[in-house]
Amino acid sequence: MKRNVFTLWQCFCLFLFDYLMLVMTNLYIPRTTKTPDIFFDLEMGNFEIKGRSIPENSVDFYSQVMQWLDEYEKAPNETTLLSVKLEYFNTSSSKCLIDIFRRLEKLHDQSTQVEVHWYFETEDDDMKESGEDFRDLVKMPVILHEISNNISEQMS
Repeated sequence: MKRNVFTLWQCFCLFLFDYLMLVMTNLYIPRTTKTPDIFFDLEMGNFEIKGRSIPENSVDFYSQVMQWLDEYEKAPNETTLLSVKLEYFNTSSSKCLIDIFRRLEKLHDQSTQVEVHWYFETEDDDMKESGEDFRDLVKMPVILHEISNNISEQMS
């Protein structure tokens, strides 16, 4: 009888391990008219935020991203790359973006190679300045990319 209990315990432990491994998966939040498309690829360490970020409640919308990053921080890839391709974002989204950058900055401080790529349209001085402001606020590479065509076309 003891042997069966031990085997049952082993099965439970294996199940629990498999369950916990499934919990940390890629993060995908499809865009809406007010929220960006968010895809964080766990295996590759490639993260992307694109679209428009003007949710009614930015903290609520980005809470899932923050929770995911908190888990990612426990076992990050050697290299993490975030691409930000936003048409527009509101003030409350700006605060959430800073929070994302701060979490990535923490990884960068812990010897993970982290880069942020900030894309903006040629004529969009506000988005260019926002990228420069973010770059000045964090101690990790924030690389600005000027694109000549509509950023919406880059989102397919």
